Amino acid sequence: MDLTELRNANPDHWSKATAIRALTLDAVHAANSGHSGMPMGMADVATVLFEKHLKFDAAAPDWADRDRFILSAGHGSMLLYSLLYLTGSREITLDEIRNFRQWGAKTAGHPENFLAKGIETTTGPLGQGIANSVGFAIAEEAQRARFGKKIVDHHTYVIAGDGCLMEGISHEAIGLAGRLQLGKLIVLWDNNNITIDGTVALSDNTNQVQRFKAAGWHVIEIDGHDPVAIDAALTAARKSRKPSMIACKTHIALGHAAQDTSKGHGALTDEDQLNAAKQAYGWTTGPFVIPDDIKSAWEAIGNRGATERAAWEARLAELPERRRDEFNRAYAFDVPKRLPATIRALKKQASEAAQKVATRKSSEMVLEVVNPVMKETIGGSADLTGSNNTKTGDLGVFSPEDRKGRYIYYGIREHGMAAAMNGMALHGGIRPYGGTFMCFTDYARPSMRLAALMKIPSVFVMTHDSIGLGEDGPTHQPVEHLAISRATPNTYVFRPADTVETAEAWELALTSKNTPSVLSLTRQGLPTVRTEHKQRNLTAQGAYVLAEAEGKRQAILIATGSEVSVAMKAREMLQADGIGTRVVSMPCMELFAEQEEAYRKRVLPAGPVRVGIEAAVRQGWDRWLLGERGRAPKAGFIGMDSFGASAPAEELFEKFGITAEATVAKVRELLG
Repeated sequence: MDLTELRNANPDHWSKATAIRALTLDAVHAANSGHSGMPMGMADVATVLFEKHLKFDAAAPDWADRDRFILSAGHGSMLLYSLLYLTGSREITLDEIRNFRQWGAKTAGHPENFLAKGIETTTGPLGQGIANSVGFAIAEEAQRARFGKKIVDHHTYVIAGDGCLMEGISHEAIGLAGRLQLGKLIVLWDNNNITIDGTVALSDNTNQVQRFKAAGWHVIEIDGHDPVAIDAALTAARKSRKPSMIACKTHIALGHAAQDTSKGHGALTDEDQLNAAKQAYGWTTGPFVIPDDIKSAWEAIGNRGATERAAWEARLAELPERRRDEFNRAYAFDVPKRLPATIRALKKQASEAAQKVATRKSSEMVLEVVNPVMKETIGGSADLTGSNNTKTGDLGVFSPEDRKGRYIYYGIREHGMAAAMNGMALHGGIRPYGGTFMCFTDYARPSMRLAALMKIPSVFVMTHDSIGLGEDGPTHQPVEHLAISRATPNTYVFRPADTVETAEAWELALTSKNTPSVLSLTRQGLPTVRTEHKQRNLTAQGAYVLAEAEGKRQAILIATGSEVSVAMKAREMLQADGIGTRVVSMPCMELFAEQEEAYRKRVLPAGPVRVGIEAAVRQGWDRWLLGERGRAPKAGFIGMDSFGASAPAEELFEKFGITAEATVAKVRELLG
């Protein structure tokens, strides 16, 4: 690659792109840590994208109708940080660039969405960004159909690398995007043929161009260092009705001694080699110094969208007040004023009817009254619609033919579904929820974790939550999955006992603004345990006294979900023998842990024996059994310590000892 030829062919472009390369080298050198090669290789592509195509305003990085730029190859974070600084971000300052990867800096090792505006999503785990982008593009299509092209009309651009395309989630993402014909999604592939171990050929010989074409994408191949070709490709991609993939043939660590080698992927910190690369670029300033003319040129790019943003704000102001308020409310993640009353009415009806209902069906009952009120919900299922009960009659199906549809058939793509949901939430204005079996949180887990890390309120509807699903057997029966979800920081795990608790859990999930929720729901019917209507949302406390002891309180039974009715039956038996027994329903451990100690002490006082009951492993329960004034000699657990088996649900509960009789025996044992 002749750098002199590149410099001379397009000198203005070259100087702007070189600013990215120089800042990257300086920041990685100062941190003695990071990934230099990708930003150096993709600087030309990024420069053309930001200068000639990306609709944004650096002064308003959260403008709702901006184009979204996603760096799926998140290890190349200095590309994004350089672009933000150069275009005039108020948050990514030169000091932040200097402090790359240091404590307290917004310039984290991989981009984190909540650290600074302009960072659309948290990437680093490869494949996540491109999978998120499908959700961004779905959100744009859905909102354009709802509010009109004058208010919503933007693109989603993604820079992805070989690693993103090797990860399995990328297959799910590109297949879904192709089927849905998301024409405003444009992926720029950094085709540099290098991974950490060496050349791509060491581990893969996939023809990525043919792969994307087979999935229904528009594909263009270009020289990723030719600004004219890059510009033409982006122009063509923006006209396509299909999602576009632009294969950008690039040189990793362009101009450095490590160019086109696996060493070029990582931290290029040798000072002599760094200076030699800058000399080859024709870059003569000191570390972190951007010449005034180049910085001004970049800031002009950052200001380019100001007029367009102002025109958009004027169009938004012209909307009828009600529609404008709806748009702003959805983006603020505020719920409609009618939602609390809607939930209370359903709770009252459920308490009075006292039906035996599977909580997956209870969830559908909630959605039937919520979806007409919250027009921003978009639901879906990973090919388990009839089992997850996530589709209500009013939604319609989101498709190329109907962008107003609010239900997505994700196919057998649990991970892709979860990542797309996250993309919708990150885009703004959408409340996504999606379902699969609780056991398959394993397949969705990386995106569920990132929802928590990114502080977004995605709702994961996980049905068939225990051995209670029955004959499908241990491959489908979750036993450890509640513990895994509860171990994840910033996650609410709801396991409701009946329709009333399910309605309360949904209300909490839909009013959350920065915490994802997992709804663990049964296949089998459960009796209504909340037969006395309470206006207050008791699930919001995490745990509460469902039934008080009569006489001297000697035992406290703590249960979740389907086992609350087991606890209630055991209480009847214990009370009949004169053993005063309190039943505590604990639909959300995380919310209970957030309550003041005085409340927790009222619910779980010292003294009585305690028995936890849940058709899952014990991990996570000892805080409530041994801590919180509990003691090991007076605590027991009724649950699972193995995988399940294939048999009818009733027989499984009996064989694994999750019964009222076993609970009574455990209490008697602890009482001595």
